[in-house]
Amino acid sequence: MGSKIKEIQSPIANEMAEFEIKFRQFMKSKVYLLDKIMGYIVKRKGKQMRPMFVFLSAGVHGQINEATYRGAALIELLHTATLVHDDVVDDANYRRGFFSINALWKNKIAILVGDYLLSRGLLLSIDNEDFDLLKIVSEAVREMSEGELLQIEKARKLNITEDIYYDIIKQKTASLIASCCAVGSRSVVKDDDVSTKMKLFGEKVGMAFQIKDDLFDYGSNDIGKPLGIDIKEKKMTLPLIYALNNSDKSERKHIIKLIKNKSDQNSTVKTVVNFVREKNGIAYAEEVMQNYYDEAMKIIKDFPESEYRKSLMDLVKYTIERKK
Repeated sequence: MGSKIKEIQSPIANEMAEFEIKFRQFMKSKVYLLDKIMGYIVKRKGKQMRPMFVFLSAGVHGQINEATYRGAALIELLHTATLVHDDVVDDANYRRGFFSINALWKNKIAILVGDYLLSRGLLLSIDNEDFDLLKIVSEAVREMSEGELLQIEKARKLNITEDIYYDIIKQKTASLIASCCAVGSRSVVKDDDVSTKMKLFGEKVGMAFQIKDDLFDYGSNDIGKPLGIDIKEKKMTLPLIYALNNSDKSERKHIIKLIKNKSDQNSTVKTVVNFVREKNGIAYAEEVMQNYYDEAMKIIKDFPESEYRKSLMDLVKYTIERKK
């Protein structure tokens, strides 16, 4: 893990270590196969950004407690369930450099594992009467599913407008980070105004985070070579949407035709990247990302200064300055 993340984590380092132990306990199963898969899931954890958002948001508003741990676990359980199912849907063999569950144990087991994770999350909340936390996270899962389906529905025609793009990423990405921030604050203070504000803060962060992700596809001065993965998958993201909206009819037609029919070719990626750069699509997306970042910072600065608030602000900064 990068030293920057370690530094950001410092006010909650003990809680994060404790969370790993608790999370594994929450996933326990008497079925050997299932428990083995749970162990594998725990082992392949990434940067742990979601629990960090939960614990830091809690620290900003009060004393981190058992409900905070359960809230962070609930988000991880439900989110992991959606990822396991996603990998089956996408026929993906890898996730974060590890084999996916479906690649190692086949689709049927992966689907059942997803269902198991979902039920563990639901029961964890119900057994402890964390109904307000469960409501926040369940709404996020609903939004994520809707966002994914909206993207599938719109992607076929390649005619996504900027507004629809914002709707998609708000549901697909921002809703999850929003729920982390809302759950964190809600676990320590039962104040609807605070939860609403923290949810909005997380939403702004999520929007900036996703736009940053979309920019990676085009490469930039400090990232170097474009990835072109979104282009190859015919995904309409903000830099491309802006470029298409700011080109004449024949150019637009030509680029859309290329993406529709030859998106898998490297020459197409090159052409599309150059087109987007010429039309200032990258500069525009960077500006929009910066606006979301500024709005998020404005919200969080309303709350009292503390080491938690500082780390939370540093974490947001990290999400838009990261190199991968």
